[in-house]
Amino acid sequence: MEEKNIQMSLKLFVVLSRAYKVVNEETNEWIYQNGLNPTEFGVLELLYHKGPQPLQQIGSKILLASGSITYVVDKLEKKGLVERVACPTDRRVTYAAITEKGRAVIEEIFPKHAENIHSLMSVLDDEEKETAIRLLKKIGLAVKDLST
Repeated sequence: MEEKNIQMSLKLFVVLSRAYKVVNEETNEWIYQNGLNPTEFGVLELLYHKGPQPLQQIGSKILLASGSITYVVDKLEKKGLVERVACPTDRRVTYAAITEKGRAVIEEIFPKHAENIHSLMSVLDDEEKETAIRLLKKIGLAVKDLST
């Protein structure tokens, strides 16, 4: 019985990994077609929805290594989509803020991005989506608890 449970866990992992891979690839391809890479899009979307963010905190919010943040913000800054803003109360802190041009770009592409994701997820009805969300959260929280 234990062997069967192990095999089911392995199968779940493989199916989950493959589903994530194809959905992620499809979403990323759409982002590339809009002139950004997924990381640039993630930073731009974060700044649009959450406002200016300290550079040091962006990585953890979009699951990016902190060393890559400077590079990504540099690229977005060169495109005129993001600007660096010094913190008025702490000289050690620099914020990234979306520019008007960046706002215009994300306002144009984010609704289409959301529709694209909705289309990819439309294979599930609302009840199935709620079940998937609940089960995936359960896995994520359990794994997080095990690692602490």
